[in-house]
Amino acid sequence: MPLDPTLPARLPEPFLRWFAKKGWAPRPHQLDLLGRAQAGRSVLLIAPTGAGKTLAGFLPSLTDLAERPKKKPGEPGRGVHTLYISPLKALAVDIERNLTTPVTEIGLPVTLETRTGDTPQFKRQRQKLAPPNILLTTPEQLALLIASPDADRFFADLRYIVLDELHSLVTSKRGQLLSLGLARLRKLRPDLQAIGLSATVAEPDELRRWLVSQNDLQEMADVITVQGGAKPDITILQSEERVPWAGHTSRYAIPEVLQAIKDHKTTLLFVNTRSQAEMLFSELWRINDETLPIALHHGSLDVSQRRRVEKAMETNSLRAIVATSTLDLGIDWGDVDLVIHVGAPKGASRLAQRIGRSNHRMDEPSKAILVPANRFEVLECEAALEANYLGAQDTPPLVDGGLDVLAQHILGMACAAPFDADVLYAEVCSAAPYVDLPRDQFDRVLDFVATGGYALKSYERYAKIRQTKEGLWRISHPRFAQQYRLNVGTIIEVPALNVRYTSSGRRGPARGGMTLGKIEEAFLETLVAGDTFLFAGKVLRFDGIRENECYVSPANDRDAKVPYYGGGKFPLTTYLAEVVRGMLADPDRWKELPNQVADWLRLQAEKSVVPRANDLLIETFPRGNRFYMMIYPFEGRAAHQTLGMLLTKRLERAKLNPLGFVATDYALGIWALDDLGHAFRKGKPKLSDLFDEDMLGDDLEDWMASSYLLKRTFRNCALISGLIEKRHPGQEKSGRQVTVSADLIYDVLRSHEPDHILLQATRQDAATGLLDIRRLGEMLSRIRGRIMHKDLEQISPLAVPIMMEIGRERVHGEANEMLLAEAEDDLVEDAMGSGWTETKP
Repeated sequence: MPLDPTLPARLPEPFLRWFAKKGWAPRPHQLDLLGRAQAGRSVLLIAPTGAGKTLAGFLPSLTDLAERPKKKPGEPGRGVHTLYISPLKALAVDIERNLTTPVTEIGLPVTLETRTGDTPQFKRQRQKLAPPNILLTTPEQLALLIASPDADRFFADLRYIVLDELHSLVTSKRGQLLSLGLARLRKLRPDLQAIGLSATVAEPDELRRWLVSQNDLQEMADVITVQGGAKPDITILQSEERVPWAGHTSRYAIPEVLQAIKDHKTTLLFVNTRSQAEMLFSELWRINDETLPIALHHGSLDVSQRRRVEKAMETNSLRAIVATSTLDLGIDWGDVDLVIHVGAPKGASRLAQRIGRSNHRMDEPSKAILVPANRFEVLECEAALEANYLGAQDTPPLVDGGLDVLAQHILGMACAAPFDADVLYAEVCSAAPYVDLPRDQFDRVLDFVATGGYALKSYERYAKIRQTKEGLWRISHPRFAQQYRLNVGTIIEVPALNVRYTSSGRRGPARGGMTLGKIEEAFLETLVAGDTFLFAGKVLRFDGIRENECYVSPANDRDAKVPYYGGGKFPLTTYLAEVVRGMLADPDRWKELPNQVADWLRLQAEKSVVPRANDLLIETFPRGNRFYMMIYPFEGRAAHQTLGMLLTKRLERAKLNPLGFVATDYALGIWALDDLGHAFRKGKPKLSDLFDEDMLGDDLEDWMASSYLLKRTFRNCALISGLIEKRHPGQEKSGRQVTVSADLIYDVLRSHEPDHILLQATRQDAATGLLDIRRLGEMLSRIRGRIMHKDLEQISPLAVPIMMEIGRERVHGEANEMLLAEAEDDLVEDAMGSGWTETKP
């Protein structure tokens, strides 16, 4: 939207002097946003990295506070004036640091503070009694604040809410909870204005609706789109080493990564999982002969260690930081002049967001190097590179609000004050994710909070709210309000134990010592005393577990295990999947690829076939005493896992004795005792029948009914809705206790109330998340009549990476690399022929 000349901005004199003293001038989009805000509009600002979004977002607040009359003697204390909501704790801290500078230099009478899960309890209590003018916080803290009985007083003077990195906030259940919080704030302050800030947006109108009340005519906020910004300088590492056929470690490129660090001032290295972060940091330190200062930052580390790293970044004391998504949003620290993305980015928007951390200024190009971990990832990195230069965005679409999130919000509103169901329903429907919520669904969720539902209503502990004689709903006992505050939020943390540094004593681990962070229970349960593992950039010896703490001591072991984490894997976006399929189908584009990857594809064309963009290639071949079926949908791991489970059920019915399957982001492999290729040639079964869309009917329902994956999804919904509480005053349930409770309730509801509101929520989540049924359905529709079957006598080149995933043992360290190399050599020789030699990189 062009600058609106009818809404001139009013910039007070102290601000004009400050800009002049700095030698700056306000940018047009900053003045445009200020003018619209001063005219009472809510605004979405879409601008590239380094365009001054943060200052633009806060100018309305700062100018309003600068001109606000001073509080008169005896006048009651004022509530918070501006809320800033961030998806990351680190981002809120960074914004406080960056915003303090102009506030101090202009001489504004403005107080600002952060409030996150890391903020001490005594400080949070003081903030409620004496709020700062600007509070920088997170969705979870907002949920707690609006659930307080004194929310009216706290928000009495609220004028603006600034929502940073809005694209990241709105696409998850955190965003759904935040939208309900925003609806409550609009009820408390009908004149509240929302300002959304984002650099990567695929569908701006979705966010424009999200920012304002949807009670009236589906209104939208204004939008300001800033074009331009220097084009990024992105390259794919042209390694002198051979790119592996499979695997996710990128160990082959570690020396070249270290050299790139040496060639730049400060490098930010992004990976997709915490396990990769620990491994990469360890490998860099192993060859860091010059002892360059390199740090590690991810969400499982103790807050004190994360803050030390952030402080070192702020003072430019580090040459490199290995990080996960904890640092990939909006943060502007130090002299970062290079971003290295180790592993494929999985999304064009995610890559754009991460590389924007380099040269965080609009007029300077961000510099980035992509380091693919294997050959399929080379294709994905090329696709992401193309998407970035085209400016393509692939942020996921918004989905309808979750019923489990709504249940949590209803309980929170009862904690604040008794409510009328009709009034609350209208308020909920003003939030964009819930605009189409039927009244009967709302009433069923309300009944769930009040009774637990039909199958559980005889249990007193599920009756959390009750209706008064006046028809209002109120909390039924103060303990439920206390438990709500302990369990608020939608982030489901995998059960984890504190890792505490200590030395071993004669009677076992001594208590005390520094806390390093948290590691998942499932990993720690695989260890025995004396085992070593990597964590917090250190090699640690496992000494034992007491209560909810894991005790460790220093160790020195090059083959230490790397902790694995249950979450954290990003799905391959539909957009990148389409680009990869198009690249595979066009031999003219193979010359853009490294020689070794291009040769791989040419040999695939000779020995089998390379699939066309909208076709589905299926290869069958024997190997050893097994028969294999390789499928190449390129639709992401979740959709492939669901497809594998459904196909194996159908192959079982056809008496072909499938033994198992393995899924990657790119392909799916199934192995069996019977000759699959022969069966398909005979049409028993026909491939068109095997891949018919009707597998998403009864087959899916049967499998979902007994799947442990659905139980895992139910567990998460039960925690979010408040049906099961992990934390209680003075104690916390173990992960095993939570799982047992969830499984028991799941079985009861399936038997006695199969349409229970939480089972509905579970199926909805499974369809869009863990199982990606929607994407699988789109794929089955796309390939109808376009299945290509190649019945081969031996493994094809394209199948080698998937075959290497089959039956992989969990062997850590260099031994794992040696085993993989041996398996790779055997498979490559079979696929390429014994006389084949690979082109040098």
